[in-house]
Amino acid sequence: MGTAGRAEGGRPAGAAAGRAGGAVAGDERGWEEVGSVEELREILGVPSERAAGKERVRLHDMDRRWLELSPFCLIATSASDGSCDVSPKGDPPGFTQVLGESTIAIPDRPGNRRADGFRNILDNPHVGLIYFVPGRHETLRINGRARLVREAPFFDDMIVKGHRPHLAIVVEIDQIFFHCAKSFMRSKLWKPETWTPGELPSHATIVKCVQETEETLEELEGYYGPTYVERLYRA
Repeated sequence: MGTAGRAEGGRPAGAAAGRAGGAVAGDERGWEEVGSVEELREILGVPSERAAGKERVRLHDMDRRWLELSPFCLIATSASDGSCDVSPKGDPPGFTQVLGESTIAIPDRPGNRRADGFRNILDNPHVGLIYFVPGRHETLRINGRARLVREAPFFDDMIVKGHRPHLAIVVEIDQIFFHCAKSFMRSKLWKPETWTPGELPSHATIVKCVQETEETLEELEGYYGPTYVERLYRA
């Protein structure tokens, strides 16, 4: 789980210590900032009864089915100092294990070892997750309290391509609900005709542009090349 620029055990590198002392780039003349919940409600109005009442604390059969079909989620964490991280997790559909009516577990796979989100969980257990099903505009949102588990019998059910996880995130659900489709419909995210991946250079080129590395561009192209997929489940 990683976010570039995060200092070990602290705030993101270069981040302002607080709101009052931090400078914002650009000209803010003409900005009108919202300063209270009352002001926010004046702008947005109040949620419908259906939207306000859709939160649950236990998994419904439909939630379980969604998790069975979901190959990807985002996990948001926050340290006690307020620094945040959002990390993707992906595996074959059904990678999230349902351990009980209010408990799920997500396996860890080999990554960059930054452990930003993991360190946040050790500091502050509150997490937020969003589960995606490709082609569906809705998402499943889960908020709860997480802990890191290094061994458990259910790890045997998380083996993929011979890889048994060394860690899992276990989440006790405090809140679960389905989120509406509007953002996906507006963005046309699942419509291939809107995709423009070729407008950006290769990932190796991006890495070489944004950070100083000892590797040459050619070496990075080799690292992120065809053999990269062969290392997805190798430490």
